[in-house]
Amino acid sequence: MSDDRYGDLETLDLEYPVWDRCFTVAPLVLVGTIDPAGMPDLAPKHMALPLGWDNYFGFVCTPSHATFRNVERTRSFTVTYPRHTDVVATSLTAAPRCDDTKPIVGVLDTFPATEVVGVFVRSGYLFLECALERIVEGFGSNALIAGRIVAAHVDPAALRSSDRDDADILLEVPQLAYLYPGRFAVIDATQAFPFPTGMSY
Repeated sequence: MSDDRYGDLETLDLEYPVWDRCFTVAPLVLVGTIDPAGMPDLAPKHMALPLGWDNYFGFVCTPSHATFRNVERTRSFTVTYPRHTDVVATSLTAAPRCDDTKPIVGVLDTFPATEVVGVFVRSGYLFLECALERIVEGFGSNALIAGRIVAAHVDPAALRSSDRDDADILLEVPQLAYLYPGRFAVIDATQAFPFPTGMSY
């Protein structure tokens, strides 16, 4: 083995976050909670992902955010996967609060969850209802909020099935990706991954 490759690389100063120095691809979702007054709160999250291959979902949040406190209090949250056409509305849910409310949330067309307290944004394509599993703190000022999916709903156009080609599904329901920091992409042109023989996803 040779370490010659390091001559072509720039070693980053870890006094600053690595993630601000190059782009990384992530999903962009809306996490829904209910505030102490019983009003819906929605917040965009890109540090969000399935936790393993079973029905668990997690996202990163900080205890100073209302989302964290709402989840801690109600023991639940919702997840809406927005469509690429809703990127502006999704972004506006991150706008600062006015008199402790987010005006954009009142403008969005929402519908209630069935198994947990919370709402979804109607125009999304995948909707998860999550019961709080645990909160793991200690990632600097951040924490991982892990939930167990207790109900899930999907637009039939986005549902994978044996009689539909995956590429056609992604053309019909393109995926919204967030490229941290500060960019987004619409994914509608895809190719099958070249798995080795005997291996699958």
